[in-house]
Amino acid sequence: MSTVQAALTLAGERKTGQSVRTQNVMAASSIANIVKSSLGPVGLDKMLVDDVGDVTITNDGATILQLLEVEHPAAKVLVELAALQDEEVGDGTTSVVIVAAELLKNADELVKQKIHPTSIIA
Repeated sequence: MSTVQAALTLAGERKTGQSVRTQNVMAASSIANIVKSSLGPVGLDKMLVDDVGDVTITNDGATILQLLEVEHPAAKVLVELAALQDEEVGDGTTSVVIVAAELLKNADELVKQKIHPTSIIA
């Protein structure tokens, strides 16, 4: 039985605590900052260049996030959130990402003030 468990474990280390929480919030804030300037009627266009050299100019949050190569797990959640918003509603992807990132920032501050996460969610 122990050989089966050894074969099923993933290589790497598990991290927990305040530092990981802060890193997750910073990753979400980074994604929100990327699309924040493209929000609204006077939003700025973004020019994205992929590996091949194709250039895309857009101010659509869904397109911007789709073309990003995101590796951080918390940031990927926001990209998936925007994709689901675009799929279900067709609009509001930038707003959803910005609101989610702000909620995470505020929740992180409350956790730093020793408020339990379960109380924050409720």
